[in-house]
Amino acid sequence: MTLSLQTSILILKEHHLLKSSAVQDLVPMEFKSVSYDSRNVDVDSLFFIKGEKFRPTYLTTARENGAIAYVAEQPHIEGNGMHALIVRDVQKAMALLSAAFFNYPQDDLFVVGITGTKGKTTSSYFLKGILDQQNNNKTALFSTVDRIVGSKPEDTFKSDLTTPESLDLFRDMRRSVDNGMSHLVMEVSSQAYKKSRVFGLTYDLGIFLNITPDHIGANEHPNFDDYLHCKLQLLVNSRKVIINAETEHFDEIYLAAKTTTNPDSIFTYGRQNFDLNSCFYQKPISVQFENIEFDMAKSQFKMTTTQPELNISGDYQLSLIGDFNESNATAAIIAGNLVGVNQSKIAKGISTVQIPGRMQVLKLKNGANVIIDYAHNLASMRALLSFLKTEFNNPKMTVVVGSPGDKGVSRRKDFATALNEFASQVYLTTDDPGFENPKDIATEIDEQLNHDQLTIEIELDRKLAIKKAINASQTNEVIILAGKGNDAYQKVKGIDTPYETDQVIAKSVIEAQGFK
Repeated sequence: MTLSLQTSILILKEHHLLKSSAVQDLVPMEFKSVSYDSRNVDVDSLFFIKGEKFRPTYLTTARENGAIAYVAEQPHIEGNGMHALIVRDVQKAMALLSAAFFNYPQDDLFVVGITGTKGKTTSSYFLKGILDQQNNNKTALFSTVDRIVGSKPEDTFKSDLTTPESLDLFRDMRRSVDNGMSHLVMEVSSQAYKKSRVFGLTYDLGIFLNITPDHIGANEHPNFDDYLHCKLQLLVNSRKVIINAETEHFDEIYLAAKTTTNPDSIFTYGRQNFDLNSCFYQKPISVQFENIEFDMAKSQFKMTTTQPELNISGDYQLSLIGDFNESNATAAIIAGNLVGVNQSKIAKGISTVQIPGRMQVLKLKNGANVIIDYAHNLASMRALLSFLKTEFNNPKMTVVVGSPGDKGVSRRKDFATALNEFASQVYLTTDDPGFENPKDIATEIDEQLNHDQLTIEIELDRKLAIKKAINASQTNEVIILAGKGNDAYQKVKGIDTPYETDQVIAKSVIEAQGFK
């Protein structure tokens, strides 16, 4: 892959991003690599200077490692003698130039983007399971949990961000294309638009699952309006759109979709008999679903449609438990059919999907159950606890939970809200504290809890908190290990510190106590 300096200038001018340029006659005019990390710069690289944490020494290091040009929002003396492209927005510039450098890999993929406060990962895995039936396992996946860019073991690796930085995004798209992948299913976070990681990218199909307040804080969105605005950009940049009719703010979401998408290419879904009271959407809901039966082993539901172009009416079964997953499955089923997968392949593909860190169940000999789930905000926590309350007939529920540092500050109060509503006992612990003190985070949650109703213990050692919760279990109690899922790291002061995972720890405790 290469990209010329002249082409870079033309692209930036076309999008009104270029403020000025400094071209050095004696320096090569073609870039053989691109990078935003000075440690990963190769010979003849284009280097992007981004972020508030930039230090001039990074540019010096990049130049010493072979960078011949840099893109920044202001000139840097350390770059004297290099080509310099000074832009209005370096994140947008990086997205556009990265796409060009990797030769626009999105043009060789059918790209589906999925957004929502909860359910993105579940829906993504469901849709990959469906599409793999049609394309012989040629579906790439960019999710919160894993990134899958091919069929070999080394082509599956842990994600560092829900939606990667633009340079990494287009690099992994190119790798997917080169590995023979034909479709891409990707989660699109609000931060992806806030930080222009997907700037310039158009989706063949966009899915809007739901929205509730989340990611509000100093390092994320200043308020809910900003959060919603960023979420809506997925629909504005999609050729076809699927919207959950039951989501809050439906009218705003539908109107955003209509600005760029023909109404005939906008599909909606909701539960059977759901009454959509909308001022702007006057048609019947495209697809309705209805639960038939669910338990701790499977979920069965049926689906009907009012739109002849959708051939998906029928019965479906999920291996992923929880009635709340039927809504996520419905979105994936509609998407699969719009891509061209028939009903029988859809039913087969979705029936066996399992997701790392989602609703994993461990049974104890004393009749208690340990549930491991990624629930990490108010919407997902409330849905999880509500389901467990119904399924286990109002059991005692013990929750082991923490909250991340440096982001999602609003979740701390939100967790307390859900715990006050459903839990009996709470162990407040550590979950990716970042640069914050985990004790301070736990205290913030604790201050919002109902101490007259709940038994509360702060145990910052997450492994020990899990051990205490399991060892103290009572007959038929439900112990929920929330937030980490299958995550094998704790993010502490900028470092990914290895962590055994909640599942491994829980299994070892159960085996040690002879409960298995």
